[in-house]
Amino acid sequence: MRAGMPQDKDAQVQIKQIAEMLDDGLILVQPDGAITAANASAVKHFGEDLVGKSIVDVIKHPDIKDLLVKAVAGKTNLELKYEPSEVVQREFRLRLNRLADGLVALLILDMTLQRNMEKVQRDFVANVSHELRSPLTSLAGFVETMLSGEVSDPEMRTRFLKIMDEEAKRMSRLVDDLLSLSRVEVEEHIVPETALQIVELVQSVKRSLEGQADRKKMRIMLRQDECGVVLSSAIIAGNQDEITEVFVNLIENAIKYGFENSDIIVSIYNDGQGMVKIDVINEGEGVEEQHLTRLTERFYRVDKARSRQIGGTGLGLAIVKHIVNRHRGTLTIESKLNQTTKFSVNFPLLPSVTFS
Repeated sequence: MRAGMPQDKDAQVQIKQIAEMLDDGLILVQPDGAITAANASAVKHFGEDLVGKSIVDVIKHPDIKDLLVKAVAGKTNLELKYEPSEVVQREFRLRLNRLADGLVALLILDMTLQRNMEKVQRDFVANVSHELRSPLTSLAGFVETMLSGEVSDPEMRTRFLKIMDEEAKRMSRLVDDLLSLSRVEVEEHIVPETALQIVELVQSVKRSLEGQADRKKMRIMLRQDECGVVLSSAIIAGNQDEITEVFVNLIENAIKYGFENSDIIVSIYNDGQGMVKIDVINEGEGVEEQHLTRLTERFYRVDKARSRQIGGTGLGLAIVKHIVNRHRGTLTIESKLNQTTKFSVNFPLLPSVTFS
């Protein structure tokens, strides 16, 4: 808790201890709106150096000033829903109450997790009921035909069984991707704190996918010297499994939609602004410009028939987008028809990172 309160020392110590025990944010505000103290949870939500700032500059909601006036006047049961304008959507419930010394206590309840879980549950049920209907109908039709005894030709039975196997595997992939997307969406507002060596991780993903590339006579080329800068160490704050999933999805995508006998270029470099940038570039048919902004939507497919043929669920890039958002990075997509397609991911570097 940041100091600046006009109580005696014992009271200040007690309030500080209580405030730091709270999982919720707590800010103390003077009647004129100046912040006099903030606990660690509030700092985590709204940044450092809160003390001395005006509450209207921190909580950018049109009603916060009016609620502060009402709280100073002694009104109770004052509550406000606050959704900051950020890439990752957050939702807070704010409660204001005047204290005995004239200060106003602002309690900040983070409702993001609850809201995300409710949204993910609704989306999951809707997606499963819609997307699984087609393969289930197909499977049921083939099973009914097989059970009826109408298929006596062994070759026809084998063909039916192969189709049934493909549909079952498609459903399994779909459920796996839906679960992965749901997990990421629920925790999207929580920034990972584990230090991660991004170059080593990308190298590991490259090695794991080289066999898949070989089957299309493709090579995955890793470059670390773009813009004349060679990376010796690039450390980000990240979840290893999730970042691995990002580059598995991007490189697999490059393999699936790239031309045979072509190279996939993976470039890693410092953008000079505190970010590490990773480009995944392939040569292929490309994507028309009007589709680019929609590629990260769930179940959006440029060519539905081709996507289904190569085993796509339509969720891979949606998963990538939400993982990148969770890590406070950015994802951009560029494509030229019958030339190259480039997926670029930027992640913030930890301050201790060095380049040589």
